[in-house]
Amino acid sequence: MKAAVIESVGKAVVAEVPDPTPGPREVVVEVAACGLCGTDLHILQGEFAPKLPIVPGHEFAGSVVGVGTQVTEVAVGDRVAVDPSLYCYECRYCRTGHNNLCARWAAIGVTTAGGAAQYAVAPVANCVKLPEHVRTEDAALVEPLSCAVRGYDVLRSRLGAHVLIYGSGTMGLMMLELAKRTGAASVDVVDVNPARLETARRLGVSASAANPDELDRPQGWDLVVDATGNAAAIQDGLDRVAKAGTFLQFGVADYATRVTIDPYRIYNQEITITGSMAVLHSFERAAELFANGVLDPEIFISDRIPLERYPQALEQFAAGVGRKIVVVP
Repeated sequence: MKAAVIESVGKAVVAEVPDPTPGPREVVVEVAACGLCGTDLHILQGEFAPKLPIVPGHEFAGSVVGVGTQVTEVAVGDRVAVDPSLYCYECRYCRTGHNNLCARWAAIGVTTAGGAAQYAVAPVANCVKLPEHVRTEDAALVEPLSCAVRGYDVLRSRLGAHVLIYGSGTMGLMMLELAKRTGAASVDVVDVNPARLETARRLGVSASAANPDELDRPQGWDLVVDATGNAAAIQDGLDRVAKAGTFLQFGVADYATRVTIDPYRIYNQEITITGSMAVLHSFERAAELFANGVLDPEIFISDRIPLERYPQALEQFAAGVGRKIVVVP
């Protein structure tokens, strides 16, 4: 079968690889679409993945074309979205409900072969059936949405909060849509990319700007979310949190990123700084939200690119052109 392969740091190709074979409790999925994510860029840069080469792609959906000998939950022909999370269920973190922090954390498309291919293998427990009205080629959005749902679980946002989101890429826009539906009094978005900021306006924001100084909230925001991973945005966001507010590090920064905090202000103003790592008990909820129309795929997916052009799709994504880019085998 054809698959995208990150062969070495900085090098992605499309190649022929062996067809996957399911284990007893696994299924083979014929991939309908696979989304590109910032994590894929980190893998290309030599971060996250324990070893290369790897078939990337942790945001995917498709049709079941093969099942293991002990699989009864799904059948050939079922359409599914796939949670890429792989946990040991034995370490301290798994046993205390923090599976996303698993000491042996792994993920399809990060540590094992993923969905940027014609076919992919997944545990049956990670497959969520799609209702008839959901298009399989759109359901690659379920995985990033499940990360956003996890982010809001961490925020524990209260009704009437004023929210500021840095970044209007896919994840920033998803946080915007969730903020609108969780009782926020206002949701403001900042981004230096005019095209992406225009999409945020299209979805409906209270205010938007290239710089928070242009927004009228001198007392700060109750909830500040960084969806960029950019050091300058993170540093600025930390200074915009209102008293008793919360800063969420949601965007994935590279390992070398550093910012400065003000310990006295954190103490004196009771500011919370927290993070949100991937997916935790949120995939099924995200699938239901998606089925109920929380996102418009036609707005969120800007490009559907053939798998054969995966390296070019990565380049476009890295350049910040478009919104969610999916590759189609």
